[in-house]
Amino acid sequence: MGQNTQTITYTYYEQLNGYSWLKSLDIGYFFYTGRYVDAVAKVLDPTLKTIVHIPNVNSRESLQDKEREVNEIMQALGEWKGIDPSTGFHLIQTANGGMLRVADLVDDSDPARRSNVLAALKDPAQKNNRDHVDVIIALGMAKEGFDWIWCEHALTIGYRSSLTEIVQIIGRATRDAEGKERARFTNLIAEPAAEQAAVAEAVNDMLKAISASLLMEQVLAPRYEFTPKAMGPKEGFDYGPDGYQPDRTNVGVNEGTGQYHVEINGLVTPQTPEATRICKEDLNEVVTCFLQDKTVLERGLFDQENTLPEELTQLHMGKIVRERYPELNVADQEAIRQHAVAAMNITQQAKLALALADAEGVTQGNTALLDGVRKFVNVRDLDIDLIDRINPFDAAYAVLAKAMDEKSLRQVQASIAAKKLSIPEEEARELAKRALLFKNERGRLPDIHSADAWEKRMAEGVAALARYRAQAKAAQERGESGNG
Repeated sequence: MGQNTQTITYTYYEQLNGYSWLKSLDIGYFFYTGRYVDAVAKVLDPTLKTIVHIPNVNSRESLQDKEREVNEIMQALGEWKGIDPSTGFHLIQTANGGMLRVADLVDDSDPARRSNVLAALKDPAQKNNRDHVDVIIALGMAKEGFDWIWCEHALTIGYRSSLTEIVQIIGRATRDAEGKERARFTNLIAEPAAEQAAVAEAVNDMLKAISASLLMEQVLAPRYEFTPKAMGPKEGFDYGPDGYQPDRTNVGVNEGTGQYHVEINGLVTPQTPEATRICKEDLNEVVTCFLQDKTVLERGLFDQENTLPEELTQLHMGKIVRERYPELNVADQEAIRQHAVAAMNITQQAKLALALADAEGVTQGNTALLDGVRKFVNVRDLDIDLIDRINPFDAAYAVLAKAMDEKSLRQVQASIAAKKLSIPEEEARELAKRALLFKNERGRLPDIHSADAWEKRMAEGVAALARYRAQAKAAQERGESGNG
């Protein structure tokens, strides 16, 4: 990013906080096999005001016949009863006898009809009429120019490569309207089928969709202010009914800014103004680089048995921070790494805690994410080592394991695990650097026979780097003797 780029730190939390009605936003993905139109009925709730974005005709998910796709989606909603001549909306009778009004923005074969539909959607007299339209089916809607405040569900088929487009899609569903307390964004994603030839392409698409979903969760989450343990409460933060308690990890929330304050044992604090600014304003930039790294996603999601969390949180995140901020000193780079990992893992673990609460039938109020953060943080004395030992993709994997066909999941895991045969030289170098930090802290190098998996991995990295260096030296000597 250029030096003149201005970081946007405004979050949806702050937007929702200023609303009268809408208080929560759910982001999720759902996998399907076969044709997407057959799976739509499982995720398309006719009781919710919904925008359905069908896939582009050139995408893998498309059935290459957009009019037929729209018709099949309408069939999933109920029985077609004709078209309202005044609006151009399709009338669909549901199984329980209700009548849905569906606006089709995909069919452009009749410009006059399309213009009629758009005019009806933009009609200012209908802006506050919740019953004006129930479902809108579209290809891409960023430039359509209407404001539908009642939209509760943005259902999108296939991954969108542009985060800006996803933000715009979500923005359609996050307008405040009377009685609308919850909004959701669902991404319907093609699952790599066991018999599919292009498994690699399907996995790639799936990784991108999950990456986008995780990124949006991070972008929409509140901003965190992390401090080392025992620095005391921060002014303007509410620490709950029990107040601030110095004998435990604390979580405070500033209702005005939407920030959370979390105390973490062993946290490295930034030393320079620039590193301090990055920790306050640019963590999402760092997390974005991490979540868009294909190797990180593959290993974090699908090779959990063979990947230690520290390889992701320390090695990969550490490398990303060093490459983004090479001008900062080592301590500042480590502070940024720790803050980025903490922001990501606390959000994901809060989401996991909420999912478990949902499964147990516990209702979530307006403070759902805060409750999830407190549930994760306050049950233990939180320290940075513990945060580093959490795979940032735990929550996403729990969704995957539940949503995906077990056979497909195993197939993807096997294909990704097979790629990782040995420690690459660059990774060995990073492991050796971590081993040096370990030696500075403990007074000894990591033991390759240690029962601690991460210590053992660092020792393997040191050994692998030694082998690479020996091979390079031998090759150099061969070259010199050959030239003699």
